[in-house]
Amino acid sequence: MGWKEAKMSWVSHLRRYGLSFILTFIISFAIWMVLSGKFDRFHLTLGVISCILVGLLSSDLLFPPTEVKRIPRQWLAFLGYIPWLLYQILLANLHVMYLVFHPRMMDLIDPHFVRFKSRFGNKMSLFIFANSITLTPGTITVDVSVHGDYMVHAIDKLSGESLPCEMEEKVGRMTGEIS
Repeated sequence: MGWKEAKMSWVSHLRRYGLSFILTFIISFAIWMVLSGKFDRFHLTLGVISCILVGLLSSDLLFPPTEVKRIPRQWLAFLGYIPWLLYQILLANLHVMYLVFHPRMMDLIDPHFVRFKSRFGNKMSLFIFANSITLTPGTITVDVSVHGDYMVHAIDKLSGESLPCEMEEKVGRMTGEIS
């Protein structure tokens, strides 16, 4: 393959993955600037070149072209999800604190595994749901399959009873899997 064919290959790649490339470039360049801490012409040029290569080689991995159009709506939904998740984390912290300081702590704590199947088919939904469970004190996601099978360790019966719960609904609405 000659130079002309290679150039046409990259141009067609950019046309197909344009917005994906731009998002990947912006995110990787922002990370480059924060981690390098150098803002002279030489380092910024190296950063731009490196981030262009990263964008060209991996933009379709980070932002598949079919899902790029949904990104603005998902970010807005995610910004709405964060306060709700923080509130759930606060409630779970209070519950774990109650367990720890209760005089009959050993009777109340009943560690066990909870298995359930989620309705999600999208890997990002599975990922966000698993991490949301783990961020909530008293529960840890131990295993997730690509088919939506979850295994979660819960510190007591109350923490395990609420799974899959309202959190699955919220994540599903955020990612567009549940209307």
